[in-house]
Amino acid sequence: MKLASFMIDGQPGYGLVIDGAVRLPGADFRKRFPTLRDLLSANAERELIGTAVEPVPDSATLVFLPPIPNARKIICVGVNYRPHIAEMGRDIPDYPVVFTRFASSLVGHDQPLVRPSVSHQLDFEGELAVVIGRAARHVSRDQAFDYVAGYSCFMDGSVRDFQRHTQQFTPGKNFDRSGAMGPYIVTADEVGDPRELELTTRVDGEVMQRGRVAELVFDIPALVEYCSTFTELLPGDVLATGTPGGVGAARTPPLWLKPGNTVEVEIPGVGLLANRVTDETGNACR
Repeated sequence: MKLASFMIDGQPGYGLVIDGAVRLPGADFRKRFPTLRDLLSANAERELIGTAVEPVPDSATLVFLPPIPNARKIICVGVNYRPHIAEMGRDIPDYPVVFTRFASSLVGHDQPLVRPSVSHQLDFEGELAVVIGRAARHVSRDQAFDYVAGYSCFMDGSVRDFQRHTQQFTPGKNFDRSGAMGPYIVTADEVGDPRELELTTRVDGEVMQRGRVAELVFDIPALVEYCSTFTELLPGDVLATGTPGGVGAARTPPLWLKPGNTVEVEIPGVGLLANRVTDETGNACR
């Protein structure tokens, strides 16, 4: 299944994506489960198949949101691909390098990424995101996949100068609308073994990053095990697993995103996330 969240004529909603078309659940179903996060919390995804029968009206305006627009936790992992570790001049970490993003820092598919007015160092990082389907605490790695609802594409937009102000990544990773997720969640049963997935990031059609999930230093079971040790993972929580080599900051000269660029993160079997870059309105960067 492909599960998406969106706005239709200004009203929030969710549904299934079937053959590229969005299908909406009926009104009674939406009353029972108002959001996609509620649906995952009730483990009711399969119920949606028989009720998502209403097509989006041709006259309606549909705007994709991040698949879980109200995620309680968005946990990201840095320097988790060996080529990226090397290009950033870091050592292989002993433990996952964990930071968090706020929900307000993400947009959905086909929505504008915003380069902040205080910096021109907006970088791209294509990633695979894991969406949690069941409450998970102290989960062992051999049980980790039992707690995964599905996967999505993720663009961990990074404002590098703010990221490097201190050893903590948080400021550079949380400018409003600087990152993206989507277009939808593909349920785990359709993806199969995520280690077989390949990720490509393109800017204006040119390949910038390419990597295989099998190259992760800390794989998905390790991340679920580690993160569920220090916090309870809840349905709809997101784990972004890290980015391959090829980021803009590691190039000579650095390649920063600018207004008019289009960033694509493609993972065959999971989706294609595309976003155009715009400038934040307000004071210009000096």
